[in-house]
Amino acid sequence: MGSIINTIVQSASVVANLQQTATNGLSLLGTLNAPTLPQFLSGVCTSRRDVSRFMTDTRKPLQNGFPWGTRTAARTNPYEQSPTTDTDPAAGVIRNYDFTIARGFIAPDGVNKSVLLINGQFPGPTIEANWGDTFQINVHNQITGPEEGTALHWHGMLQRNTPWFDGVPAVQQCPIAPGKSFTYSFKADLFGTSWYHSHYSAQYAGGLFGAMIVHGPHENIFYDNDLGPIILSDWYHQEYFEIVEQVVGKNQPPPFSDNNLINGKMDYDCTKIPAGGPACTPNAGISKFNFQSGKTHRLRLINAGSEGMLRFTIDNHTMTVIAQDFVPVVPFNTNVVTLGIGQRTDVIVKANLLPTSAVFMRSNITAHCSTANQPNAVAAIYYEKADKTKTPRSVATVFDDSKCGNDDLTKTRPLFPFPALQNAATTQNIDITFHANDSGVNLWYMNEVSFRANYDHPVFLLAAAGNTSYPYDPQWNVYNFGSNASVRVVVHNNFFVAHPMHLHGHNFFVLAEGTGTWDGKITNYPNTQRRDVQIVQAQGYLVIQYDTDNPGVWPFHCHIAWHVSGGLYVNLMEQPDKIKQRNVPQTVAQTCRDWSDYSGHNVVEQIDSGL
Repeated sequence: MGSIINTIVQSASVVANLQQTATNGLSLLGTLNAPTLPQFLSGVCTSRRDVSRFMTDTRKPLQNGFPWGTRTAARTNPYEQSPTTDTDPAAGVIRNYDFTIARGFIAPDGVNKSVLLINGQFPGPTIEANWGDTFQINVHNQITGPEEGTALHWHGMLQRNTPWFDGVPAVQQCPIAPGKSFTYSFKADLFGTSWYHSHYSAQYAGGLFGAMIVHGPHENIFYDNDLGPIILSDWYHQEYFEIVEQVVGKNQPPPFSDNNLINGKMDYDCTKIPAGGPACTPNAGISKFNFQSGKTHRLRLINAGSEGMLRFTIDNHTMTVIAQDFVPVVPFNTNVVTLGIGQRTDVIVKANLLPTSAVFMRSNITAHCSTANQPNAVAAIYYEKADKTKTPRSVATVFDDSKCGNDDLTKTRPLFPFPALQNAATTQNIDITFHANDSGVNLWYMNEVSFRANYDHPVFLLAAAGNTSYPYDPQWNVYNFGSNASVRVVVHNNFFVAHPMHLHGHNFFVLAEGTGTWDGKITNYPNTQRRDVQIVQAQGYLVIQYDTDNPGVWPFHCHIAWHVSGGLYVNLMEQPDKIKQRNVPQTVAQTCRDWSDYSGHNVVEQIDSGL
């Protein structure tokens, strides 16, 4: 256990030396005043243009008492039967948010540094909707000193009818130019816990992320209180662009992370700051949460880190897992949750201790799986009669962290069974390797191609215009699967580190994973695990499958920031003839015109893959 953890657990008090505004700006996350989340949002119209429709609809009672009517997690196909205004009068409310992205100085762990903030908050604002509602987010790029483009990805959203709002520059859109704005508008087509983050270079490692919650059915388990997002993230004191420069510009390995945060907070050992380094305040403050004895609490765990694989525990408590990524699962109990970057797990915790109790929750970066100088984070949980200034005296949970991968696939079964086709229409093998290019720079490769984006020519927009072949741009790494109804991807990881692999536009079937070579067997057929991020182990394999029911160009990449910066990325194109039939909004084209004007008059420092 690290020295800073010893300092915290041995101290008499956890009263912070810094105010919340100094550590996290205008965010309330990690404080005892952070709001809990409702079972669902009330029918309050959040868009002026929608007032007349919604005022009429709210005269009708909620069907079955919920905005999603009689739909359930166990009996409703989430991919084909999400709520619509035609069938559910209370569905389709526009949930409007306004984001201004700018730089600011904060000290999440006591070390003062420049961070990318949304509305002055770190982590960024939590956005919420009910299943079937529409998110509408106006994003204003006010990044200066220096200026940068940006784009926000809404992790896990299918974007069934809005593939141009997936938020990946050079794929579905051009970057939002400095001083310009762009509005994302898309249906909350799945429900559960997720997050949003910048997909422009490694910007999100500089603080540009937040939680995204979609309220939906959870009849598989009851709970009293929803504590909301618990965002777990490694943290670097070095600027993200400097790290990218180090990795792809100077051909050096990325640095070890400096800290591990829970809801953007943790302490740091200021004696480790070199002379002349940034200002550091000891005992900056850890996150705190409220429990009520005898009550059950929902915790929404999110790994929003850049590199670290995490193990989450709560001293003296057992957790019941009810969802993984955007997929409700048959509940099962555990004392530890493993999270690769981008993964989410929803758990229920029964507060079964005395009302005067206080315990730690812990987030540990697994040392032999990731690179961290200070891998352990804690936050305090206080029962209703506990002294909230005192340090908990609980003992850490003992668990097995030997595997650099997710739990065995046999542990998880989706609540709604949705079988994969036993034989996919086509299969694509992808080998992951790492070696020097012709210039001597070490890069990541998928099938011997290291991805590099072209911000001026988004692949999806080219496909929508009829251009679906790019023989002169192999670095875009596009796999065109044509009209095949389903695709099986077999990933072979030929390197000694694991990779959390994320596919946009789909919840994929996880058919198999392990070390060595796949033996052809499918785990838990016909109800295999589904999710949007799965770890492929070192020197191992991952077999996923998905139906091509979402025409578009969908990124498939490692979610370690420094790996995707180094090119560990492919584009998977499905149903190109249907892509050509899409009506792309004019605002998307205007964003490209704005970017073209900006990049034509300014030097854009794209030193990495761009994503």
